[in-house]
Amino acid sequence: MKKHLVTIIGFLLFNSSPIIAQTEEINTDNWVSSPGVIGTIILGVILLGIFTLITVIKTKKTIHTYYKISRLKNITTIEEDLLSLEIPEIGQILENRKKTEKVSLDEIEKNLISPYIEQLINISSRLDHQDIDEILNERYKVLSYSLQQNELGSDKSPNDDKGMITYVNNDLGNPIYDDKRSEKIKLKTDQELVKIVITYIGASAFWLILGTLIGQYIGMKFVWPEMDTISWLSFGRLRPVHTNTVFWGWASLAMIGLGYFVISRTSNQKIYSTKLAWRSFWLINATLVIGNICLMVGINNGGGEYREYIWPVMLLFAIGLIITAINYYKTIATRKVKEIYISNWYILAACVWTIILSIIGYLPFTGLGETIIQGYYMHQGVGMWFMTFTLGLVYYFLPSSLNKPIYSYSLGALAFWTQMLFYTLIGTHHFVFSPLPWWLQTVAIVFSAGMFIPVLAGTTNFLLTMKGSFKSIGDSYVLPFLLVGVIFYFLGSTQGSFQAFRFTNYVWHFTDFNVAHSHLTMYGIISFLLWGSIYALLPKLTGHEPKQINIGLHFWLAFVGLIIYMFSLMIGGTEKGLSWIEEEAFINSVKLMAPYWLWRAVGGSLMFLSHIIFALNIYQIYKKWSINKIEVQ
Repeated sequence: MKKHLVTIIGFLLFNSSPIIAQTEEINTDNWVSSPGVIGTIILGVILLGIFTLITVIKTKKTIHTYYKISRLKNITTIEEDLLSLEIPEIGQILENRKKTEKVSLDEIEKNLISPYIEQLINISSRLDHQDIDEILNERYKVLSYSLQQNELGSDKSPNDDKGMITYVNNDLGNPIYDDKRSEKIKLKTDQELVKIVITYIGASAFWLILGTLIGQYIGMKFVWPEMDTISWLSFGRLRPVHTNTVFWGWASLAMIGLGYFVISRTSNQKIYSTKLAWRSFWLINATLVIGNICLMVGINNGGGEYREYIWPVMLLFAIGLIITAINYYKTIATRKVKEIYISNWYILAACVWTIILSIIGYLPFTGLGETIIQGYYMHQGVGMWFMTFTLGLVYYFLPSSLNKPIYSYSLGALAFWTQMLFYTLIGTHHFVFSPLPWWLQTVAIVFSAGMFIPVLAGTTNFLLTMKGSFKSIGDSYVLPFLLVGVIFYFLGSTQGSFQAFRFTNYVWHFTDFNVAHSHLTMYGIISFLLWGSIYALLPKLTGHEPKQINIGLHFWLAFVGLIIYMFSLMIGGTEKGLSWIEEEAFINSVKLMAPYWLWRAVGGSLMFLSHIIFALNIYQIYKKWSINKIEVQ
């Protein structure tokens, strides 16, 4: 009786206006001219332009570096040959040179002759024998000079009493990755907090590997659908394991671990309770273990996307989140500074909204009411938990990495409050043309368009903070991750607003385009920003860095893999949607997606390889830190 009463109340609340969505016809003859499609194409062109620009710059620099290395090696060889000559031989060379025609400077440059010999060649025709003798005497001094083994080029440490030297490089150059500045600053931080941060991030790296390994496997199933016939390895069971693992395991644990440092640092206060931090850690990890086992054996929450864990399991996560929010709040409440830094606004808001979200998402609604709740839960999970929390981290790690303040505190406040306003009512745009009130669908679309305000405000704030420091981006292995994350923040969020329009919903809904969009946001924005924040923090906390080539490989494999993954599914998803609109047989849409699914597997493979390298980097940092900690003790 109670269940039916809830259904009736939900029907009365959400069906107070006539449903006219299904009576309107959509004309797809000029689908390319739709504002949402045009906007998405422009964003795609911008992204491809940025990717091409980065690739061209990197390729040009690679070729130049190879040329520089070759030139230096040739010059070194020539000079070594000259050093082996005796004085009479040099004299004979100069005498012969006097009889030859003058060689142009361009030809000398082309043949890679050392600057010293170049000078002799240019002036030898104008010198008499006395001048040549003086030059030979000077050359003899050069030839007879030997190193004393105490210069900067020796294997001894440089003597730099005046602080003139900032960096010593013994490598001729590496064309694959930029030579980065080493992070020599080590922050004095409570060791218990360091342990908490490292453990959270280490666990998040583990769940990232596991979750994306499963994603890689189910992605390959699109290409080879008969890889297995085992029930608990079916797509329907593995897909929610993949999404929930990367959501609540990788991203959530990484955010919470980084959040503990930011909250403590910006409040100039120790974490309120380390015991609460550890309790939350174990509750969240228990959620993932128990929840994934349940999903694998077929115990789930039904059709609720991203809430497939049954409520007793998700209750553990909710308790862990409540404990975390209390810990954060108590730390900020006892801060030793007057102001509450803007990062803490975002982080606390994310915790509060997600606690509310978890409660509402698991209330026992049925029918249309549950459909509305699903849209709310699904979009709020991304926007009010992951996006809001991660933006709070960026407001700390971006300025600190550039060693400058955020460009505008006012823009940050504008972005914060408009995100709180608009993001809370956009979930229903996932159910345009569904049997939900037309006015509710319209509100979701209008508020989705309103998201242009916080996105533009936030992106402008971040890019203007970077203004004048783009050379630093080339010298840092942290800032490229943050820059790409900020670019994807603008492109992905704006594209999501375009996708909310009715026509674009009509073409793309239920297609692979949505999979591309979710990776554009959750991967391109959240993961890249988290990686940049992690690489910015861990070396400062531990005093140890991973190998630079590994960070470079991590960045490029993830970036290139995402571009391949995203564009293949966007193009294929569009073709699939148009195929459905033309009322072609469903199997035709499956066949036309085959090549795009292959490229999806290629891109996903590159992304998965980058995750392995990331986990290796974290392990190297942890290993060096733990060894050093034992030695100190």
